[in-house]
Amino acid sequence: MDAKDLLAALEVMLEPAKFRDYCPNGLQVEGKPVVQRLVTGVTASLALVEAAVAAGADALLVHHGLFWKGDDMRIIGPRRRRLGMLLGNDLNLYAYHLPLDAHAELGNNAQLGRRLGVAAETRFGDQDLGFAGTLAVPASAGEFAAVVERALDRPPLLVGDAARQVRRIGWCSGGAQGYFEAAIAAGCDLFLSGEISEQTTHLARESGVTYLAAGHHATERYGVAAVGAHISARFGIEHLHIDIDNPA
Repeated sequence: MDAKDLLAALEVMLEPAKFRDYCPNGLQVEGKPVVQRLVTGVTASLALVEAAVAAGADALLVHHGLFWKGDDMRIIGPRRRRLGMLLGNDLNLYAYHLPLDAHAELGNNAQLGRRLGVAAETRFGDQDLGFAGTLAVPASAGEFAAVVERALDRPPLLVGDAARQVRRIGWCSGGAQGYFEAAIAAGCDLFLSGEISEQTTHLARESGVTYLAAGHHATERYGVAAVGAHISARFGIEHLHIDIDNPA
């Protein structure tokens, strides 16, 4: 398909204009005019760009792109190597950050909830990025942490009473520990995100609401893959998801 048509389809699907974001969403690096093979991945690291080139990709779709507000704007060091590999191989780079977190069906939070067996009933927090749902059967915080470990293939960090019964679950993928207070206000018994800050521990202990830190990368692996699969099915282009491991 035409690379411009792919961009148009992504813009209609993810609606980036609705979000206040920290990066440019959409086409970040222009490459080949025609896309036959799309590779998806979480972050436009050099390892992912190299893997996409080796896979014969014409386009790379990621959650974390190359350019962020406040970054050093010089094209030096790692950014030069990433950009050089993209330009040298005529590889289109599409990146969507908050729009990919928020999509109600294909986004990171929707796909994470699906893997954890929790359907979103309400949204909360700034720009409605937080999701909340109810467990069909109440479980202890420790039992739900075990569900998370099996789903994400890594043990989460649990802060709180592992024996406490939880039913109302809130979650927001990535570095959304700042949504913890909004999750508490939304009536959640447990809040899950990717990362944790020093003050998060005290808030969990003092509020009685359990906090699970399950990994930034681990909680954001599924949205971009779902979008790539959807684009492939709709437009008939090849799609390959490549996961570059990241312990964070």
